[in-house]
Amino acid sequence: MTEEQGIKTEEVKKTPEIVSHSALKTNPWIIVSIILGVIVIVLLVFSFRGGFTGNVISEKTASDKLVNYLDNQVGGGVTLVSSKDTGSLYEVVVSYQGSNIPVYITKDGKYFVQGAVALSGDSTTSTDQTPKEVPKSDKPKVEAFIFSYCPYGLQFEKALLPVYDLLKNKADINIVAIGAMHGEFEKTESLRQISIQQLYGKDKLFAYLKEFDTNSNIGSCNGDDACLAKYLPAIYTKLGIDKAKVEDYMKTSAEAIYNAQGSEASSLGISGSPTFVINGVESQVSRTPEAIKEAVCAAFTTAPSECSKNLSTSATSAGFGTSSSSSSSSASCG
Repeated sequence: MTEEQGIKTEEVKKTPEIVSHSALKTNPWIIVSIILGVIVIVLLVFSFRGGFTGNVISEKTASDKLVNYLDNQVGGGVTLVSSKDTGSLYEVVVSYQGSNIPVYITKDGKYFVQGAVALSGDSTTSTDQTPKEVPKSDKPKVEAFIFSYCPYGLQFEKALLPVYDLLKNKADINIVAIGAMHGEFEKTESLRQISIQQLYGKDKLFAYLKEFDTNSNIGSCNGDDACLAKYLPAIYTKLGIDKAKVEDYMKTSAEAIYNAQGSEASSLGISGSPTFVINGVESQVSRTPEAIKEAVCAAFTTAPSECSKNLSTSATSAGFGTSSSSSSSSASCG
């Protein structure tokens, strides 16, 4: 592809993942995990050049086809919000479990784009990469890099909560804000969480996260201040949090910490939520309390007695609320 076509090869940051159809069946949330920025759209155009059949179908036909496909993959609940022609692909915004998620389909209607997944079921599987070994330490540093409104980040946080309660005195367990991809309200929430931790300590933050993450009414607010005002004060009262102090800290001090956390994520090459890091090494785990506990316990030089306790092997659903999920998704935002 030439520079005259507007794409330079050096702009390509990474090769898109090629996801197998069988993986989608096992892990249906993969299909609604791709929130693509301009660079990724450019990458997909570069990757798929010459890969389309040329038999362009209408935007509506392609949108309906993709929505039906996604709906079948996750067992229902996917609806069309909007669609548009991006030039090389159709962008289709779908609603699922309270989140609006943009996904993409080729103009011939044959491929939904996360790498290349054939709607007919034919696909190419990805090449696995050998994960790095997590080094051991006396007190492992555990970091969950999160967008505060990412449904998959919320899913991971809910699984992390009992692990924190079990190992908080043995491991250094942290939530790290990595920015805001869903809107300014996401930054506001990260500033709120940072302020609560700084003013009241980490135990209070995790108590707040338990209330925040599991409140489906908060999820329905979609970050609207007037709507949140109906629910956040009750959490503050329950946990003994002074609303005025938190809001003052958000305005005066929290942003410096927020920016520092974002810089840490960037330095590690982290842009997706959730990303789980133990002792500086990214760790892939199922989003269940037991799986996360086992990953943390494996990073101790000598595992403490708490590691012998069994936690739940069930995963909660992505997004706000307390419902369970039949599988532990590996999807992410970003």
